[in-house]
Amino acid sequence: MSFRIQPTPVARPNRCQLFGPGSRPAIFEKMATSAADVINLDLEDSVAPDDKAEARKNVIQAIGDIDWGNKHLSVRINGLDTPYWYQDVVELLENASERLDQIMIPKAGCAADIYAVDALVTAVERAKGRTKQIGFEVIIESAAGIAHVEEIAAASPRMQAMSLGAADFAASMGMATTGIGGTQENYYMHREGEKYWSDPWHWAQAAIVAACRTHGVLPVDGPFGDFSDDEGFRAQARRSATLGMVGKWAIHPKQVALANEVFTPSDEAVAEAKEILAAMEKAKAEGAGATVYKGRLVDIASIKQAEVIVKQAEMIAKI
Repeated sequence: MSFRIQPTPVARPNRCQLFGPGSRPAIFEKMATSAADVINLDLEDSVAPDDKAEARKNVIQAIGDIDWGNKHLSVRINGLDTPYWYQDVVELLENASERLDQIMIPKAGCAADIYAVDALVTAVERAKGRTKQIGFEVIIESAAGIAHVEEIAAASPRMQAMSLGAADFAASMGMATTGIGGTQENYYMHREGEKYWSDPWHWAQAAIVAACRTHGVLPVDGPFGDFSDDEGFRAQARRSATLGMVGKWAIHPKQVALANEVFTPSDEAVAEAKEILAAMEKAKAEGAGATVYKGRLVDIASIKQAEVIVKQAEMIAKI
């Protein structure tokens, strides 16, 4: 173990992040009553250039007017390569209520991007006397983003979460696909006349998880484009959860239940985790550092794994 202890991420449910365009205020109430843990009101890709200003006004009004319950409320601003992002930040923080929890920064390419937003956010917070510090989530959507993923994760104490934006990431990398998440038709292995599809996003997700866990940030899987394919969504989400991600985006309301299903530990998993903890407590009392549980070795590392499951279940139970 390194002398430098791995920091603990913010403790909040993040199983599903539901996105909705800021230009469609009619859906905000439904988003607020959904089962998503995080609400992302979008000012970026889902809003046409001519609608940016109106969408911003809609979002500012909705932040204060709608009862968001215990949702973590986030707004995705426009990218730093656009003329819109600074107005998003200034107008949000000058005019929105302190119910706003987080700003999502798209297309982060380096630590300097986060520094720029942090500097502006800090200035507005101080000027307006805001008492609640805004958190950051960033999206890794480019070759530069994945190349600098660790410095981005460490770029600001405001950092709370990081997601993979598959579509823009694929375009930046020159990937020969138009799919958003999931397995891809031509990304396969061939053996004895059979095709086996692997996951082209796996390495990027693993890099994000490693950077996030190193710096105490929540790693989140991004969108799955084919919202007619429930089993494809489940498969992608289960792979992400196995890698260490804590949740997934929903770009359609039907995906909320699927994400919550995958990222909520099952009763069986929680019961087994508690049994492992009990078995290790018994071994400790007997002076042993390891024991056997259901025919397999469990030790101190097993305790850490089991504690993650139990703590996650306890946190979700409080919702």
